[in-house]
Formats: sequence, structure tokens, C-alpha cells
Amino acid sequence: MATTNDIKNGTVLKLEGQLWNIIEFQHVKPGKGGAFVRTKMRNVMSGKVVDKTFNAGLKIETATVDRRDFQYLYQDGADYVFMDTQDYDQITVPAETVGDAVNFMLENQNVNIAIHEGAPLYIELPASVILQITYTEPGLQGDRSSAGTKPATLETGYEIQVPLFVENNTRVKVDTRDGSYQGRVSE
Repeated sequence: MATTNDIKNGTVLKLEGQLWNIIEFQHVKPGKGGAFVRTKMRNVMSGKVVDKTFNAGLKIETATVDRRDFQYLYQDGADYVFMDTQDYDQITVPAETVGDAVNFMLENQNVNIAIHEGAPLYIELPASVILQITYTEPGLQGDRSSAGTKPATLETGYEIQVPLFVENNTRVKVDTRDGSYQGRVSE
């Protein structure tokens, strides 16, 4: 058991039999009345995001979550196989748990997996990854009808919007949170 004073970003709480990951928190001490903690939490299983307020000092149950480094090996049907980088054990993670991370994962890439009681909860990728563009239409220099962007397919098969000057086989930096183009990467 912990108190609301122990809440930090990334803390996993056990509320009403479900696991919730703290995305944001704020300790508030109003001039009148008692202090409280305002949080934004994501349900680990469903991905639903909710706002919840706790009174300061309230006892809460935290879940023991082990975050370890794994290496993505390959896709096995609908599941994904990862290897623990410390003891070389392999685990199979279902596609629902991997979620949108599959759009930015390449074989042999390192990821962080949160595990609770032996079950993988979610996959954490770095904030940005470097991927290669496999296909994009050639951009016409004078064409500004589409605000200067065009669709491009990454080597993972995911499609993002890139500026008109980006060509095939260009390595680009992509934000893993929203899939946005962040710039070209020189070799």
C-alpha cells in the first residue's frame, strides 16, 4: 500500500480490480479546504483514459510492474515474439497487447515491456525511431494544394505524411506517439 503522495508518472495503480497507468498527475493545495491529487490515468488493458481526483494522503494500492528490456525477434501468426536481453528467455505477446507499437517495430529492435505477475501489460517504444521510406510518389515542387505533404509508406508498412521533397529509400525520424514525421536522417 502507498499513499497519493507516492504517485508519479508511470506508476501503476490497482483500482477496483483493474490496473491503471498514471500518465499525468498534479498535487493541488487550494487556499481553502484539503489538498488533493488530480491524475490522468490509462487503463492498461483497454487503453481508456480517465481523469480521477484523490484526496491527499489517501491509501492506494500500487501494482508491482517489472519493466525490462526485450528485443523484438519476429511475428508468429497473430502474436509477436520477444527475447529478454538479460537472460535470453523468449516470451510471446499477443497483438492486442502490442497495439500500435507494431507500426514502428523492426526485427532486432529493443523495446521496453511492462510485466505484471508474468503477463505482459504494454510495450513502451522510444519517443522516436528511425525508419526507411519504401514508397512515396515523387513530389512536384510547385504543388502546394495538399499543404506541402504527401503519403509515404515506411518499411514496417505503416503510412505517414511527409514533405514533398522526401524521396524513396530516405531514412526519416518518426514520432512513435502520433506517427508524425520529424525529419530526415543523414546516413
